[in-house]
Amino acid sequence: MPSKKIKRREFIKLNSGLLLAAAIPASFINKKYKPLLSFSTLGCPDWSFEKIANFAAENKYDGIEFRGIERELDLTKCKAFSDENISSSIQLLQSKNLKVVDLGSSCALHLPEGEERQKNLDEGKRFIDLAQKLKCPYIRVFPNDFPDDQTHEKTIQLIADGLKYLGDYASGKIDAVLLETHGKVVYTADILNIMQQVSHPHVGLVWDAYNMWSVTKEPPATVYTSLKNYIRHTHIKDAKMVNGKEQYVLLGTGDSAIFEAIDILAKNKFSGYYSFEWEKLWHPEIDAPEIAIADYPKAMEKHFESLNL
Repeated sequence: MPSKKIKRREFIKLNSGLLLAAAIPASFINKKYKPLLSFSTLGCPDWSFEKIANFAAENKYDGIEFRGIERELDLTKCKAFSDENISSSIQLLQSKNLKVVDLGSSCALHLPEGEERQKNLDEGKRFIDLAQKLKCPYIRVFPNDFPDDQTHEKTIQLIADGLKYLGDYASGKIDAVLLETHGKVVYTADILNIMQQVSHPHVGLVWDAYNMWSVTKEPPATVYTSLKNYIRHTHIKDAKMVNGKEQYVLLGTGDSAIFEAIDILAKNKFSGYYSFEWEKLWHPEIDAPEIAIADYPKAMEKHFESLNL
């Protein structure tokens, strides 16, 4: 059978494709999944802004989640973010290739209508304004409770209404207001109910897998299947029971299901940050931040090597 002739145009196209493929580095073609790492400043409550930035860069973090600086939890009152200092603070972070990935507010949305609720909503708005200045995509808010004097359904509605209100305010300013799986609002069914009621492009979730699992024992893979469309950011921590009490420990040394959560995120190519939440401010007895925050990237690197993604 005679060989099929290749037209000149097809020959040039074929060879151009082969040359282009040869020019692309193998590392690009077979690029491995790299998790983006950040840590919450809850873990280093006494560090200055400069020390936070320097330590993050030295330990190869990609970003920082701010939850207070030098024990001031209202970030809008922190010196580093004042009108006279915010530009130089941004420049310092940029010089170290660090992103501000989330601002952790104390805004709680379960409260009934009234002065206290408005105070919390106003805090959420102030954090959104600060996040916009910092080019930070998210702020975190709390659900946070199911009060005994309020029906379950009423509390769900209040949380959803608060998220819609803040989501509307965030429009055109930041990417989203994120509800953390926190407090008593840690069951998948409740969280899904809230998110479905809200259904807002500027509202999402911070998935604190340990907060949920430690209470509900719902398998992280099951939780992820239900909530994956809303998860934008994560909090990562590990713990074990010591003499009947919960004790936070370095990642990988606890008995929680945290790696199940990490693995399901990684296998689905989660593009957000795996943010280490070392609760040193609330638990002064746990390891110093110099130990724990330095250990986290190493523990994650070791684990991801074993995943071979």
